[in-house]
Amino acid sequence: MAEAIADTIELEVVTPERQLVKESVTEAQIPAKEGYIGVLPGHAPLLSLLGSGPLTYTPKTGPRKVLAIHDGFVEVLPDRIRVLANLAERAEEIDLEKARIALKQANDHLLINDQAAATDPAVALAESELARARVDAAELR
Repeated sequence: MAEAIADTIELEVVTPERQLVKESVTEAQIPAKEGYIGVLPGHAPLLSLLGSGPLTYTPKTGPRKVLAIHDGFVEVLPDRIRVLANLAERAEEIDLEKARIALKQANDHLLINDQAAATDPAVALAESELARARVDAAELR
């Protein structure tokens, strides 16, 4: 006889500084390095690098929620999702004006250094900041 699959999965989102989420959810959309991963209860185990983007999830009760996630790792097991992010922010914590300014500055830096070698650490940092600013500047709310 087949095992019944639970209707929720435990989601935990942590950064080096804090725990942002620990709750039962019905589904989650996670920005992996190579594209989004949709996770439902009973998902096959996997381990992946995180990219930058909005992580959305639906709590067992209440409306869908959004976090901005930036790099790290995600572990998915049939009964839990662990997101270990380098940086994560709740949508309501993001200062959109500050994010838009950071996006413009990162774009400007990349335009000025257009001819720089791909290995230039300043260019790599600007590209990382640009990815973060793009997510943060998005209308996540």
